[in-house]
Amino acid sequence: MIKTGFIVPVYNHGATLELVVKNLLQYELPIIVVDDGNDEANRAFINDVAEKYSLVTLVVRKKNGGKGRAMNDGVRKARELGLTHAFQLDADAQHDTAVCREFLDAAEKNPEAVICGFPIYDESAPALRKNGREFSNNWARVVTLNENIRDVLCGFRIYPVEPYAKLLDRHAWINARMAYDVDILVHLLWKNVPLVNMGVRVTYPADGISNFRMVRDNVAISLTFTRLCIGMILRFPVLLIRAIRRRKDEKSGR
Repeated sequence: MIKTGFIVPVYNHGATLELVVKNLLQYELPIIVVDDGNDEANRAFINDVAEKYSLVTLVVRKKNGGKGRAMNDGVRKARELGLTHAFQLDADAQHDTAVCREFLDAAEKNPEAVICGFPIYDESAPALRKNGREFSNNWARVVTLNENIRDVLCGFRIYPVEPYAKLLDRHAWINARMAYDVDILVHLLWKNVPLVNMGVRVTYPADGISNFRMVRDNVAISLTFTRLCIGMILRFPVLLIRAIRRRKDEKSGR
């Protein structure tokens, strides 16, 4: 029996946090909210939510460190609480939380796997955002030799806590900001953690606040893939053997 809790990193999205938390209450699971060094206005929203809902555990970071550091602190708290799985989702209310039950069921059936969301867009999605992420997806397939990757940037996932926590013990340099989702998934796949892809509807509100910085974050993602390419070369024989085995399993219907 797995024990899952939600992790919601928050930076500049204090105003939408309560909506996200309300949508999660029906699942009756712990909700770890990570305040990633927010300003006073956002912190007031966050503290109000933490006081109002008993399922919420608040983790406070004094300085903004980026999504990766916020998630890492959340996973450490999940481990401390005795949880086996961490369900990551964003605080901006863009993801359809109605599919959480399907993701939780998939984690029950595949407890060793990362249950990785891929976006199902509506008409509100910017074309540049949709097309640009394929750059990251294709490079992730290259550095893992894994063609089964659907999306590496979606922040809607369930991680098995133990392999994630072991990576934290060894790889303090995993990218802290927008390249985090790419970096952590690639490292888990390198550790032979299985991957299950599931779709989640994503909406982009017209007045939504984005923490993505076009130049800074695209440069960071590119540099991350440069480092991951070096890592892939060092692991190439093992990754190639795994890729061959996956192909054989797919052909045999396993």
